[in-house]
Amino acid sequence: MNQNLTVGKPASVLWRFCLPLFGSIIFQQLYNIADSFVAGKFIGEEALAAVGNSYEITLIFIAFAFGCNIACSVVTARYFGGKDYAGVRTTVSTTLIASGVLCLVLMAVGFVFNQQMLTAIHTPQNIMEPSRLYLMIYVGSLPAVFYYNVATGIFSALGDSRTPFLFLAISSTANILVDILFVTAFGMGVEGVAWATFLCQTVSMALAVLTVFRRLRLLPNDGPASRFSRPVFRQLAVIAVPSILQQSSISVGNIIIQGLINGFGSSVIAGYSAAIKLNNMVITSLTTLGNGISSYTAQNLGARQPQRVRAGFYAGLRLVWLLCLPLTALYCLAAPALVGIFLKSVEGLALESGVSFLRIVAPFYFVVAVKLVSDGVLRGSGLMKQFMVATFTDLILRILFAFLLSPGMGYRGIWSAWPVGWIVGAALSIACFASAQRKAARTDI
Repeated sequence: MNQNLTVGKPASVLWRFCLPLFGSIIFQQLYNIADSFVAGKFIGEEALAAVGNSYEITLIFIAFAFGCNIACSVVTARYFGGKDYAGVRTTVSTTLIASGVLCLVLMAVGFVFNQQMLTAIHTPQNIMEPSRLYLMIYVGSLPAVFYYNVATGIFSALGDSRTPFLFLAISSTANILVDILFVTAFGMGVEGVAWATFLCQTVSMALAVLTVFRRLRLLPNDGPASRFSRPVFRQLAVIAVPSILQQSSISVGNIIIQGLINGFGSSVIAGYSAAIKLNNMVITSLTTLGNGISSYTAQNLGARQPQRVRAGFYAGLRLVWLLCLPLTALYCLAAPALVGIFLKSVEGLALESGVSFLRIVAPFYFVVAVKLVSDGVLRGSGLMKQFMVATFTDLILRILFAFLLSPGMGYRGIWSAWPVGWIVGAALSIACFASAQRKAARTDI
């Protein structure tokens, strides 16, 4: 069901819209968590390390899909908020064509250079082949990744956060079962984990895209829509390119850090692989809620109601902090049990390194939550330069401090770099948001 985010009390509107988004991302993360869980529990520590090692490279491809998602969501939301339904259809068609071309280019790069990518991050020889197999199969699933992300961006723009939640709930649950089936019954190892994800993502994408087309046909027909529009493509690029650069730069930064971690051996890699999946569940959830705030902001600006944006910011902040409270407590207090879920042996260096990661970074989830809500408003407002400055500062500091602290503190020095980047990035995002609000008040937009 489509939802108008420009009417009603901002807090109530955002809660109704964002809570299903949160549920959706939890199930989305189950794809990756299921891979690591099955690899670690049913195959072994090296398999877990291989999946986690390849995962950092897959995040580069996901960055491009995310850029298509957020660009389509913001531009579509503007047209939908302004009741320009021909513009909505044109934006969707243009995004599908452009993202398809981009996807094909990335697949070619992935198939040709997968070995070089893994070598560049100093992948240990004992996990090189399973890492390569996992990465190759993942590259083959990129059309499903891209078009599912575009579909969820469209749903978000139309104010519908419930439909993607239902798709993901079903497909993620199926993914866990198929993962276990392929590994235990068919003995397919890491390759089985990858094929299970490929299969379930493809089914989820097909259902989502078909539903998008059905939903678009129900919109009022207010004029002809172009199949591909250069002006709309330029609008999409203004949002997509900075978002892709931001996300891919973060991924490249994570790969640099992964290369540093790989120097500590496969046990530390396995512990980090388990902990980073748990960490990413929180960060991705907060990011997705920030994307919801982007759609809210874009719809209200499209409807010429900028006064609702500030109220939406504070409502979004309360929402993410309520989410951070139990998760921070859980990760700090139950870190050994949580990391142990992914490991065959619940002792040793793998467990110790994963637990230390969670206990160092989890108390700072409240800080990164502020940054991601502020970023959501900046993206929805089209203020991409400010958004990029805050994000790149976070990334650069995280890489710099990882290299500075690791010689003396070991892998714990790498973990400590996360809070440093988050604190400075959050301060910059808040400053950019406050500056934009003051400018809007002066110009009475």
